[in-house]
Amino acid sequence: QVQVVESGGGLVQAGGSLRLSCAASGRTFSIYAMGWFRQAPGKEREYVARIMWSGGTTYYADSVKGRFTISRDNAKNTVYLQMNSLKPEDTAVYYCAATPRKFGLEYVGGYDYWGQGTQVTVSS
Repeated sequence: QVQVVESGGGLVQAGGSLRLSCAASGRTFSIYAMGWFRQAPGKEREYVARIMWSGGTTYYADSVKGRFTISRDNAKNTVYLQMNSLKPEDTAVYYCAATPRKFGLEYVGGYDYWGQGTQVTVSS
């Protein structure tokens, strides 16, 4: 089992920045990738970004490319999501997830371990 815990959400004005953290524990040696998803009220959970645990390759949804940066610190078993130039439409609960799978990593079903989520609210 792998446990993940997010932190760092909050309220920010449009154009501002926030950094989310996700700490993994347990059988972290089994992790292939970690991802960030978000869910706005009344909408489905959507993919934001992911990072390969060993190589560090990163991938982003088009909606956040150029504004968000995912990174990791393997020594701390922690993944970060730096969010810049935030927009009101970025308002959502942000979830961190971990997976040993190698396919389907842009989809909710591709991840086995999820955090409880952290609220990000961007005011206009």
